[in-house]
Amino acid sequence: MTAILFAAQRISAGVLAFAVTVHLATILYAVRAGLTAEAVLGRTRENVWFLAFYLLFVLAIAIHAPIGLRNIVREWTNWHGRSLDVALASFAIVLLLLGVRAALAVYLPIAMFLR
Repeated sequence: MTAILFAAQRISAGVLAFAVTVHLATILYAVRAGLTAEAVLGRTRENVWFLAFYLLFVLAIAIHAPIGLRNIVREWTNWHGRSLDVALASFAIVLLLLGVRAALAVYLPIAMFLR
């Protein structure tokens, strides 16, 4: 299990390094171009590439963060075992659900949320 978690965290770190770089570059571009929130949303709404990128970003976060927290908690406290794994798996699910919701909110037309 530890080898799998080790590999998962390293792979997700690689994805995050790329995703964070692209995300920050996009923010810098938008700010320097003077784009408004309306203009940014106009470019992201119904853009499948945007959605795919941010869903991959969210998935990498939902994998990477709980594994890192698990290691920190195990080193700094006496909390070990199944209850820690269940708590952090729950945390991963929460991160995943909130991230997918945020990505969909920016991708889907606003009318979808007004129903």
